[in-house]
Amino acid sequence: MKDPSLRRSVTLFRAFLRERQEPERCYALLARDAADQVERHLPVNGKVVVDVGGGAGYFTEEFRRRGAQAFLFEPDLRELGARGAHGAKPPEGAVVADGYLLPVATGSADVTFSSNVLEHVADPQTFLSELVRVTRPGGLIYVAFTNWLSPWGGHEWAPWHYLGAERARARYERRTGTPAKHTLGVNLYKHHIGPTLRHVRAREDVTVVSARSRYWPFLAESVAKVPGVREFTTWNLLLILRRCP
Repeated sequence: MKDPSLRRSVTLFRAFLRERQEPERCYALLARDAADQVERHLPVNGKVVVDVGGGAGYFTEEFRRRGAQAFLFEPDLRELGARGAHGAKPPEGAVVADGYLLPVATGSADVTFSSNVLEHVADPQTFLSELVRVTRPGGLIYVAFTNWLSPWGGHEWAPWHYLGAERARARYERRTGTPAKHTLGVNLYKHHIGPTLRHVRAREDVTVVSARSRYWPFLAESVAKVPGVREFTTWNLLLILRRCP
């Protein structure tokens, strides 16, 4: 996969900064970008796509627009209904389901897709194993996540998480006067790039097609290769894996 353009990265970053004010625009743009990344490796028209933890369904809807049979599995009812305030409903057929135990037959998906979910699961290896299980041999697994030492690792209380999670969370609540959405060890976890890469590379049921920064506009694969440095510079790790026969 060639490096994305600087213009694309700037556009996504600007949308991210306006995520709270313009969620529809932000996530629709992100969904188109993610679907483009998948289609560089496998056209999705006519394919079965399983969207795990896809929230309000922006990714599922984008894959359906491209002709895929896409299905949304989301464990959090609040996330599933997040678009209600904007007059939109989640995709038809969305299922409330845990990513550790998907109600999906083994080997039934051509693409298993997970965007910014891994940092919210306590057991990433079990979660990844379930994504692999439901993917057919030769199919793709798309996993992107924000690692803990990324400038955005603390989510709404970043970048103050570098000074400690509890301190950062308390600062956010004092400054905004509202409870923080995320709590370390409850719905946000300290996952790192190095251990994640070592785990997927050691697996015998997948091969690594691509391991790169999801948003970085240049040297996107190179920044993910340098131990230590990659934990800060990658920002968001994108893994594209292929299920082995």
